[in-house]
Amino acid sequence: MEDTDEEELLNISLAIVTDPAGEKKNRKRKRRVNVYKPLNPSSYEGCEGKIFKLLQVRKEMLKLDHKRKGVVEDGKGLHLIQLLLITATSVDENNVNSALENLTELCQSVSLMGDSVQRVIAYFTDGLAARLLTRKSPFYDMIMKEPTTEEEFLALTCLYRVSPYYQFAHFTANQALIEDFEKEEEINNRALHVIDFDVSYGFQWPSLIQSLSEKASSGNRISLRLRGFGRNLEELQETETRLVSFAKGFRNLVFEFQGLLRGSKLINLRKKKNETVAVNLVFHLNTLKNFLKISDTLKSVHSLRPSIVILVEQEGSRSPKSFLSRFMESLHYFAAMFDSLDDCFPQESAERLSIEKNHLGKEIKSMINCDKDEENNKSCPRYEKMETWKSRMESHGFEGMKLSSKCLLQAKLLLKIRTHYCPLQCEGEINGGFRVFERDEKKALSLVWQDRCLLTASAWQCV
Repeated sequence: MEDTDEEELLNISLAIVTDPAGEKKNRKRKRRVNVYKPLNPSSYEGCEGKIFKLLQVRKEMLKLDHKRKGVVEDGKGLHLIQLLLITATSVDENNVNSALENLTELCQSVSLMGDSVQRVIAYFTDGLAARLLTRKSPFYDMIMKEPTTEEEFLALTCLYRVSPYYQFAHFTANQALIEDFEKEEEINNRALHVIDFDVSYGFQWPSLIQSLSEKASSGNRISLRLRGFGRNLEELQETETRLVSFAKGFRNLVFEFQGLLRGSKLINLRKKKNETVAVNLVFHLNTLKNFLKISDTLKSVHSLRPSIVILVEQEGSRSPKSFLSRFMESLHYFAAMFDSLDDCFPQESAERLSIEKNHLGKEIKSMINCDKDEENNKSCPRYEKMETWKSRMESHGFEGMKLSSKCLLQAKLLLKIRTHYCPLQCEGEINGGFRVFERDEKKALSLVWQDRCLLTASAWQCV
């Protein structure tokens, strides 16, 4: 986040427009017109000064000032959360004066160097400020400025290395893939073909490459073909380079990668005779714009007749249609994520700051403003409960597969290595920190932080 020039701060007349499209509709009141309206100075007298003050205190909030760090006193944390929720309501109702005053108070009360409560509130406050100002404000892009590709990659790398969050998802998925491959080993010619609908940076696949290599020999090599969908060509090329380079270290494994842009059709799917075909849906379905696209994707997956489909999604019930319900659910989720980072990093860690600023903070601000960002064609992620995804999968011709005890043991070992995890915790017992537990008659495995379910992994087969 960059500092604002004084000259830009003085250009206040363009700083805010009303946004009736974002107002909370009250059935008892008459409907408002769904258009943007310019700010009426006579109706909002004094807003310019309040915006100026907000931007100034925001600048102080974002400073990495160790003097501002600290732990929120008992009772004050609850007050800050209540104030944040009041502010979100004011923003949703377009109550400009009240929202500006509350945002200013929040910026004065929290710090990026504070405890997890302060830090998560700081990013939610920033997102609310952008939503209030709207895209027509010259300050919107400043607040919503995204990290560079390099910054985002480094943040994800840090999170992947020290937190069990992504490793739990990937290791559980890979263990299920390996076991399914082994079941068909007598007929699949030792060939595994994985179709990954969101390959991203490819962090999931080195561990699978290594595990398959350990099961192969120079005289009986294993073939792994990975077909991955990505956001852009540059990212796909970089992912291919990393994975191909890594795979070269395992001479008893034949590795092939094919990158496809997201949205491309799966045509001319060249199958090797009897190879095991697997589909990887890890953090993908929630990114699709609507239920029709989710349905089309699942129909496309079913038409491939894979032997296994891996599904991993964040747990939640964040409806894209209701801003306040989405805000509340997201606050609970990200509060748990920020709190969990304290289990992995010291308070003054530069790596923790990078993760929060360039990954989690970006997600928070995007969640708050996704329904306002039509210009960039962004959509609100659909975070659902496990039961919802289960119903959706079953209605598209899939049935759940039991995850082996190895998946559970591997997950527990991961937590023991990566966190201050207590191995004696039992299912249903809340004893602080990360834990894992089986669900749906051992057909799903969830990662939990204290009493908050973060992720759920499951495996499916075509009926």
